[in-house]
Amino acid sequence: MLTAGFNTGLTLPFPSPPAGPAEAGEVITEEAGIRPSPGPGPRVTPLVEEGALVACGAAVACLRDAPDIRLVAPMAGRVGRIALLPGRRLSEIVIFRESAGDAAAHDTAAAGSAEGVRRLMQAAGVWPWLRRRPFGGMPPPAEVPAAIVVMAADTRPHAPDPRAALAGREDDFARGLAALGLLTEGPVFLCQAAGPPLAGRVIAGGKVRVVTCGPRHPQGLAGIRIHGLCPAGIDAPVWDLHAEDVAALGGLLETGILPQTRLVRVAGPALREGRLLRTRAGADLRALTRRHVAPGAHEVWSGSALDGHPAQWLGPRDRQVTALDRPGPAPRPHWLVSALTRSARPRPVIPTPALTQAFGGTLPAAAFLRALSAGDDETAMKLGALSLLEEDVALADYVLGGGAGLAGLLRGMLERIRTELAA
Repeated sequence: MLTAGFNTGLTLPFPSPPAGPAEAGEVITEEAGIRPSPGPGPRVTPLVEEGALVACGAAVACLRDAPDIRLVAPMAGRVGRIALLPGRRLSEIVIFRESAGDAAAHDTAAAGSAEGVRRLMQAAGVWPWLRRRPFGGMPPPAEVPAAIVVMAADTRPHAPDPRAALAGREDDFARGLAALGLLTEGPVFLCQAAGPPLAGRVIAGGKVRVVTCGPRHPQGLAGIRIHGLCPAGIDAPVWDLHAEDVAALGGLLETGILPQTRLVRVAGPALREGRLLRTRAGADLRALTRRHVAPGAHEVWSGSALDGHPAQWLGPRDRQVTALDRPGPAPRPHWLVSALTRSARPRPVIPTPALTQAFGGTLPAAAFLRALSAGDDETAMKLGALSLLEEDVALADYVLGGGAGLAGLLRGMLERIRTELAA
């Protein structure tokens, strides 16, 4: 068992009322939306028309460049709207809850091989849950990763405990881990919080390596773990996947039906009471927070208060809903204060212990941020930029006061590197 910087990181002071016990059953909202992760959406071809009835798990769209990769309905219902952006990029597909027969089933007879597992994951809607490094997004259909990182730890403020999400699903989780071991010639890293190993009896041909993460943020971020364990490169892509999604893959292999539920925490200072419940990807965030928010103006985010974003639907990988007080108009500062604090040049980054801890002590924070701010792609790549995504620099942005715009700088650098490689 490996231990990854157990005492590094920060404890964040984000307030939220305590959550009650987990609800006995799952909460299925009357509406759900299929949306891509933040950033340019994938180019898709709709497989259903507006007004059509679809079963839970039925394919509603496929990628234009890879028709075998399907996007599936998170619940049974009627397709209310299919919205595409220019270039046929997905904006959203809205489904209204309605009875539509049994859940979609898949043939698992060929899933004993790497190619069989790959085809099953693409057809059943598991493939979009994978995320690759570098650059982010789902992997190409035929890509073989250098390693796979399974995240059974989450240190974001008020994140639900992955161990609770896996309770009673140990066999499915073991089955999913073994299947992931077929997709890579490298290791499968299982990153978990302190406690008994979640891998149990499954070693997946000796590929599974258990890594114990500390309780402080960003110990439970995939990018920080990837940089420390198996840095991603142009020719060495690394995938990451949430442990609950691995259990869903194991359930799919056993029954042919993909479980769509996930454990979600509803938190934030705008709530009267927190919630811990099971719901579906794409759930309506308004319905999940209704009657639980305090009076007053507020906004609802998909994701945590640190790296989430305002949204109507629960994101495809998110397991948090955050209700925040909507800030009022800021008073206009005195002209002298504005002159002293606003400048055409970026504010200097002052190396502090907190900034080093914001990256879990895995990379030289000041040198990395200097390269990022200056657009020095070569230096940033040497320091680990290809292993990181926007969520991995959110804590550093918070430490710097939120004005550095590190997420935008990192995304711009990654897109620039990708464009140069494609040229």
